[in-house]
Order: sequence, then structure tokens, then C-alpha cells
Amino acid sequence: MKPLHTLLLGAAFLGASLFADEAKKPAADAPKPAVKPAAVKLPVQPADVAAPKLGNDGQIQAGFAKSHESFVAQAKKGEAQVVFLGDSITAGWNGQKALFDKEYSQYKAVNFGIGGDRVQHVLWRVENGEFEGIKPKVVVLMIGTNNSGTAENSVEQVAGGIKNIIDAIHKRSPDTKVLLLAIFPRGPGEANNPGRAKNKAVNELIAKFHDGKKVHYLDIGPKFLAADGTLSKDIMPDLLHLNAKGYQIEADAIREKLAELAK
Repeated sequence: MKPLHTLLLGAAFLGASLFADEAKKPAADAPKPAVKPAAVKLPVQPADVAAPKLGNDGQIQAGFAKSHESFVAQAKKGEAQVVFLGDSITAGWNGQKALFDKEYSQYKAVNFGIGGDRVQHVLWRVENGEFEGIKPKVVVLMIGTNNSGTAENSVEQVAGGIKNIIDAIHKRSPDTKVLLLAIFPRGPGEANNPGRAKNKAVNELIAKFHDGKKVHYLDIGPKFLAADGTLSKDIMPDLLHLNAKGYQIEADAIREKLAELAK
């Protein structure tokens, strides 16, 4: 029979060996490391071809889809006599409800603005249900500033996309008049401001769409500017989006023309 100290020493070695083997095994319930999805390279969307807004996963952006669906539902009611159509500058009217109702409730106006939209996105929305069942007297359209930073979207392409939006509206509602607003100025001034320069060039082209019948071009941009052409944060705090004072300026600037077109 082996001495007791030998048996104890052997047991110790055996226990250490078993512990080492167990340590090598991964824990049964240990969380697996998260697998980061591969980045999707989004295609460049031409400004004059209808396209939905895509998220980073390459799928239609959820917020865009939700807003679009709500606009389609509003259109099906067939009540609105005036539709505001555009990007975040148009969507910003939702934060000025009292002013919007005061100025436009008589027209049963609806706001079809979505933040971040570009020309191609608005074109897609018009072609995919937002003007089905609705025959508004006037559409107040202002779009294009979000295309200004995309080099692949040329001035001519952006203007062509805006023309396609107008044509798409008239295809669905031939008698609707479009109050086409020039793209608003952006940035502090004109110097070293390619975004403002591009928008200005687009405006020069879309001004030619004015026919005095179904399309009425109106440039209210100068009303936001000081005499030297600078833009104040007192009107656009981020030098792009209007605050309450800015929306009052817009309301005052389009009131007479809108009333004339909505008769």
C-alpha cells in the first residue's frame, strides 16, 4: 500500500490536470462576439431618375418608407387643395403648426416634406402613390439643396430631375398648378460656397420652366439675405434650415401668389 502522502500528491496532480482541461473549454453560455455586417457600397443615384432613399444597409430607409406611406394614405383621402412637397426645409413646417394652420388651413394643405430627400427621392415618391387619388389646385415645390454636395449630380441633372417631378405631377393631375420655388440660399455668403453656387446655377435653369400657366417660378431667396448677400443665423440658425422667423418670411413671400393660384 502506497504511503498517504504519495496518494495525496497524486490526487493534487490529477485535480490540477482536470482543472486545466476544463479551463481550455469555452463556457457553454459565453456570448459569441458580434459580427459586424459588411458595409454596403451604395450606388450613386442620378438626380433625374426616380429612386427611393437607401439606408447604409442598401435597403429602403425605414423613416423614409414610413413617411411615404403616410403621405400615400393622405393622398387617397383626396381632400388637399395645396400640397407642400420637398425636403427637410418643407418638413420643417411641421414644427410651425400654428403658422401653417393660420396660413394654409383654408386650402386643407398637407405637408409632404421628408428630411434629407434629394430630387430623385421626391420623384420616386410622386411616381409611387403620393399623387394617387389627389387633385390639388397647387403644389408648392422646393427641392434640390441636398443634391448640391453630390458631384455626380450635375446642375443639368438636378434641373432635369425637377422637371421630371413637375411632369410626373401633371401626368397624375393635369390641372394642378406648380408653384416652383427657387432653391433657398445656404451658407454664410457667396465666397467659397460651392453649395450655394450650385443651387444658384440650378435656379437659373429651372426658372425657364415658368410658363405662367401650369408652372410658376418664384425666387424668394433674396428675402432671407442681407444687402451684402450674407445669410443670418437669426433666420437660418444652421445657415440652411429656417426657424420661426424664417418661415414667417416664407409665408409672407408666397401668400399672394398662392392665393392667386388656388382660386
